[in-house]
Amino acid sequence: MKKIAVAIIHGMGNQPEDYAFKLSEALQKRFKERCGDQSAGLIIKPIFWADVFSKGEEELYDQTVASYDLNFKQLRKFVISYFGDAIAYQPVETAKHNYYRVHEKVASGLKQLSEKAGDNSPLCVIAHSLGTVIASNYFYDLQFKTEAADDVNPSSPLEKGETLSLFYTLGTPMPLWSLRYHDFDRPITIPSPEWKQKHPDMKGEWINFYDRDDVLSFPLKSISPSYALAVDQDKEVNCGTIFTSWNPLSHNGYFTSQEVIHDIIEGLFRIWVKYNSIK
Repeated sequence: MKKIAVAIIHGMGNQPEDYAFKLSEALQKRFKERCGDQSAGLIIKPIFWADVFSKGEEELYDQTVASYDLNFKQLRKFVISYFGDAIAYQPVETAKHNYYRVHEKVASGLKQLSEKAGDNSPLCVIAHSLGTVIASNYFYDLQFKTEAADDVNPSSPLEKGETLSLFYTLGTPMPLWSLRYHDFDRPITIPSPEWKQKHPDMKGEWINFYDRDDVLSFPLKSISPSYALAVDQDKEVNCGTIFTSWNPLSHNGYFTSQEVIHDIIEGLFRIWVKYNSIK
């Protein structure tokens, strides 16, 4: 059976390297059940980029909060970790800024997926929080900036983003990034133009999941007419536990949401069936 490549990209804040363990386990289990075939499986690669900023954020905390014995230390650590990631990720006028350091992590993850799943395997990207902005920027550069392809294997369609067929954004703050532009009207194309041309009958999708109690998540279709066309669905979900599903802490509950996982599995299954029917 042919495999599907799945990249998971985490959001802002201090993240453990095994942040996607439960989600990966749930996806594999549910996918096998949906296929009715225990030999079926996904090639999953969680992409870890938090270490790009962690050392600098720790030093900033020590130099300011700890050294001056400021109040609300844990809250300040949270602010530095969460908002520090978002600020540090923005491009600046230097030769090697953090924007590209984070994107190198994504490129490395896609390279590993290509090696394990195959250069032409369909690619599904599941991104959370700031990770949705990172994923959007990364594939935007591949789709609209020809020089971006210089850093990837030219013989691997997957690494070049040409097999991108499924995109799931979870708790996205992307509309906040629209404030940086006069016209925020060039979303990435899902599925990629190359995939759509090669497999016109293999329907891709972009589903954006948001929780109305999550103050960091927003619908996307209302940003602009272009996003209204590019995003297949803004889907409201209720994430988190009995203690978090009714408040902003729901932002951390998407990876364990059964509704989110169910919809992702349905998209993966549909692509898997079509892809395995190709001779």
